[in-house]
Amino acid sequence: MANATIRAEEAAHFGRLAADWWDPKGSSAMLHRLNPVRLGFIRAAIDAHWSTDSRGVRPLAGLKALDVGCGAGLLCEPLARLGASVTGIDAAQENVAAASAHAAGSGLKIGYRCGDVAELGLRGFDLVTSMEVIEHVADKAAFLAALKAALAPGGLMILSTPNRTAASKLLLVEGAERLGMVPRGTHHWDLFVTPDELRDLLADAGMTMGEPKGIAWSPLKGLHLSGDIALNYIVTVTTSA
Repeated sequence: MANATIRAEEAAHFGRLAADWWDPKGSSAMLHRLNPVRLGFIRAAIDAHWSTDSRGVRPLAGLKALDVGCGAGLLCEPLARLGASVTGIDAAQENVAAASAHAAGSGLKIGYRCGDVAELGLRGFDLVTSMEVIEHVADKAAFLAALKAALAPGGLMILSTPNRTAASKLLLVEGAERLGMVPRGTHHWDLFVTPDELRDLLADAGMTMGEPKGIAWSPLKGLHLSGDIALNYIVTVTTSA
């Protein structure tokens, strides 16, 4: 697999999880708990960017959305329900098959493709999302350049990723994986990206990063949006003027 951004071993790892992806108690249980938190941030960002009514149920009506590294479609389906015409791409064919089957069973029209975002030539998307993906790619600069190329003028990009800190190494890698909360081999701490590093990468690509919002965990709140970015963070991105 000679691709610009795909690491073959990463695609294979996540492809092996495909059949279990939609089970909220299976190997992707953590993603099921994380998804509503991310969606809260995404919905607020959509309303702020397009001045949509926060009470509206289809703020993305008439807009095109692209989710890169979509897995089995956990984010694509809510985006479709928010009114978007959605395309999801993933490096693992097994994930694309699982995503397509689940969308069909849910009565949703979502276009899924397998491949490298840097090579598919996708263009003109109003919203581009990529959740927990940049830490898995082979070339981060090439990956971000491809995301920018897919984004329509005036569009909105949203990214999330683990932060490279002592806390994330202890809790996300050594803790969550050893306790079986996340499949072994999911995280490679040395490939995590700090907010400053991501901001610089985006600036080099001609994009501007918003203020990062942390995704934290506590015994009382579980996973939640927070000012604490030590474990994981989510950001908006726009093209520079």
